[in-house]
Amino acid sequence: MRLSVLLSVASLTSASSHLPPTQHIFSNPETDSTYKIPTVHESAIQARRILHLETIGTLSTVFPTTHDAENRPGDVSGTPIGLMDYFGDCEPDTGNPTILAISIATSFKNVAAGSNITLSLRWHPPYAHNTPYSAASMPRFSLVGHLEYLTPEEIASQHVPACFVKYHPDSAAWLPGNRIHESKWARLVVEDVYWIGGFGDRAYIGWIPLDEWKSVTKKEIEQCRLPGEKKSGWGFPWASWLGLDGQQQSQGEFVDL
Repeated sequence: MRLSVLLSVASLTSASSHLPPTQHIFSNPETDSTYKIPTVHESAIQARRILHLETIGTLSTVFPTTHDAENRPGDVSGTPIGLMDYFGDCEPDTGNPTILAISIATSFKNVAAGSNITLSLRWHPPYAHNTPYSAASMPRFSLVGHLEYLTPEEIASQHVPACFVKYHPDSAAWLPGNRIHESKWARLVVEDVYWIGGFGDRAYIGWIPLDEWKSVTKKEIEQCRLPGEKKSGWGFPWASWLGLDGQQQSQGEFVDL
């Protein structure tokens, strides 16, 4: 038992000796790096692919200063709160995620009271369940914007219910018109995008301009490969992303443009 623990510690110590200097891990370095940092557009492509593949994020809103008929502490007024919610990439031409807004839910009550809203996402490597990896090295980002409710014409022409249920089969129980809760189809109209691609010496960290977010094509999204996305490449990409293989890698390893 002790031997296995010692070996594990030794392995981690050896791996950590190959990590980049700590001052470069969480920020874009000012000096040349041995790794090619993805461009802003390449980062936008990765973000759009995460939006396409992931289905659950965190909606952040702010409690209003006044409230009616709700039993909550008065001292939370003006306090932000982040809650898990479903979304779907049902408007790929715009990059605006589709949300099924439940009127009674806290996030949407806060929005109705005037709060702004942010959707935060992170990449979960699909083949990582049996392989240790650093979550801090994986891409994540936040979409800042406002909710806009869809018209009946938009819902029909974009086949919104079918698209959303494909992402979330269980949501069929609370689609608009259900007998449990009032719900409405909405889009989060993206106004700003803040991106953290991973460790700062090998990934872009910063704002992605809205025109870059919108200019990403369907082909670019389909060709993009995120760290750990390929079964055959899981062991290699995550080690490379951390710099553990000791070799120079280019963005092409992860995004086939």
